[in-house]
Amino acid sequence: MIYYLYHIPGKKIGITKDLKKRVEEQQGYNEGEYDVILQTEDIDIISKAEISLQEAFGYRVDDEPYNKLKFNNTNMNINITEQTTTFPCPVSKLKGQLMDNIGMKWETEHGELSLTPKTVKWIMDNVVTSKYNDQRCYVYNRAFARFYDNNDPYNGKTRTGGILTDFRENGVNMPKSHFDKIRLWADERGLYDKGDIKTQALKLVEEVGETCRAILKEDGPKIEDGIGDCVVVLTNLAELHGIKIEYCIDAAYNEIKNRTGKMDNGTFKKD
Repeated sequence: MIYYLYHIPGKKIGITKDLKKRVEEQQGYNEGEYDVILQTEDIDIISKAEISLQEAFGYRVDDEPYNKLKFNNTNMNINITEQTTTFPCPVSKLKGQLMDNIGMKWETEHGELSLTPKTVKWIMDNVVTSKYNDQRCYVYNRAFARFYDNNDPYNGKTRTGGILTDFRENGVNMPKSHFDKIRLWADERGLYDKGDIKTQALKLVEEVGETCRAILKEDGPKIEDGIGDCVVVLTNLAELHGIKIEYCIDAAYNEIKNRTGKMDNGTFKKD
């Protein structure tokens, strides 16, 4: 396996196994618009070189070296062929395994593919059970790669150096709402790349419990803090699920807006 360390002047330094797919087709640069700094079969050498040169050129430095990324060290033993990516489990157990490996990436003939909450949803919508072994399932690499042509795997956001840049005003990143600020904060800390939806769900239970305790103690400041913490966790839960919390709120409001009923012993009971 040959690894290439490439440089797009003024933009980035990265590593790939396929220059044409990764740099030209996926990132849109032509031959001559990028340089190959190093090519080697030694993944450790090229990983160290990437970090050193990113620092030297003042580019964003990767959080983890290339040789430590999940797609180079994954516990999910996928099988990649020219046509398909096959997963080592039945469809009924696939989503859990995919969510446990959020952030994992792999190279195919059609480009680099990855697991994000949004691509997990695509996989679950398009996965096929193997006709030779019902304990295995697969997706077609070409179809998966085409999904990237018209969709951003990070839920409609674009990322530059790990920072959300879809909220811009006069060329400056400007989050427009509290939800935007929460997502920006979480994204910069790697929560959406490496976070786990089940862990966040347990975090929500913890925050709700603390809020309830504060209410029982009539502790105003802690009640406010607890409600805010619940909103933060819910925002991140939605993002990890592949949707925005605003959509969840809209759906809930549309469900209740015409609901009628009456108050009974401190609780609203619908008709």
